Amino acid sequence: MTARGRHQLVVPVADLLRRPGSSRVEHREAVLDGLAVSGSAVPEGEPVVVDARLESVNEGIVATGHLRTPWRGECRRCLRPVASELETTLLEVFEPEPVEGETRRLHGSTIDLEPVAREAVLLELPLAPLCTEACRGLCDQCGADLNEDPAHTHEAPADPRWSPLDALKFD
Repeated sequence: MTARGRHQLVVPVADLLRRPGSSRVEHREAVLDGLAVSGSAVPEGEPVVVDARLESVNEGIVATGHLRTPWRGECRRCLRPVASELETTLLEVFEPEPVEGETRRLHGSTIDLEPVAREAVLLELPLAPLCTEACRGLCDQCGADLNEDPAHTHEAPADPRWSPLDALKFD
């Protein structure tokens, strides 16, 4: 993770904490390195865009909104490159004494959206992306792309139990 990326997602909220019930909208962009799962990844240098509404509640902050970022991968059936944009929602509560697994820490008068953004993106990246739902994949015998030649076929393989007879020669 870059220092620049982390800094961009640390949001000051002192003004909200002083006025319970108040809210504001934040638009942040940050480059977060290492966002990858087995079949896809956010390209290095591409930003994660966070559009969030921050609202002050009972000595804490509720962040709701959306995250989006481009991703790339390889089709699990035909191995062609796949690219798209990931979009997911954000709902997180920040408080001074967080409940493990339920809320996040409010650091004095700032909240850190980086762990939230990182987790949301990693959970939404496709593990096994497809170029299309109708992708036919590759031939399991020769590797031909079945999307380019849907009529591609091979002779049925011979039964290996009869293979010793192939060695017989008659005059």
